[in-house]
Amino acid sequence: MNKESFKKAVGWAAIDYIQPGDIVGVGTGSTIEHFINALKTIKHKIKGTISSSKNSTKKLKNLGIKVLELNKINSVSVYIDSADEINAQMHMIKGGGAALTCEKIIAAVASKFICIVDITKTVNILGNFPLPIEIIPIARTFITNELIKFGGIAKYRNNVITDNGNIILDVHNLKITDPILLEKTINSLPGVVTVGLFASRSADIALISGPDGIKTLKKEHIMM
Repeated sequence: MNKESFKKAVGWAAIDYIQPGDIVGVGTGSTIEHFINALKTIKHKIKGTISSSKNSTKKLKNLGIKVLELNKINSVSVYIDSADEINAQMHMIKGGGAALTCEKIIAAVASKFICIVDITKTVNILGNFPLPIEIIPIARTFITNELIKFGGIAKYRNNVITDNGNIILDVHNLKITDPILLEKTINSLPGVVTVGLFASRSADIALISGPDGIKTLKKEHIMM
């Protein structure tokens, strides 16, 4: 099996975690494309979806899957999303698709957060994948200079405007040994909308697809 086959396998495996009547949060990215295809097969069983991006919303609607507004509901049953990197504690780097802010909001609201990835996204220490940060445009130089203090090299993501009208800095040269602390520290900088570290709200379950099938990692099984 190749990488795309792993993505498809884990996208379809996530369907087993959805119950009749659920409101399903839907992430963004190539692995989630497969999940949305799978979700179509049970669309009549769920109340609807909460989408994290315009791209996902378009695909959901094209497949006849109901999309709801987060401000009009009280809870999200389960949130399914992928990651750019994930460690053994299920801390993640997300935001390669520039939808990190909406993804983080939905993750915070969801009763259960399930991360679906292929095995190439698993790491011991986060940071090899550049860390995305969504920022207010006027703060670009200030935040770039502040990130140097953490040993990071921030690069502006050219020609990318988020769904919220902001810009993305991708931070290279980081070895993230304390994801929760770094997440809180970067989020405290004026002008930061959010950082693509999902550590304070990590995944509850990770489904990891590889040559030996799908491995399931659950939060209660993690040794801290």
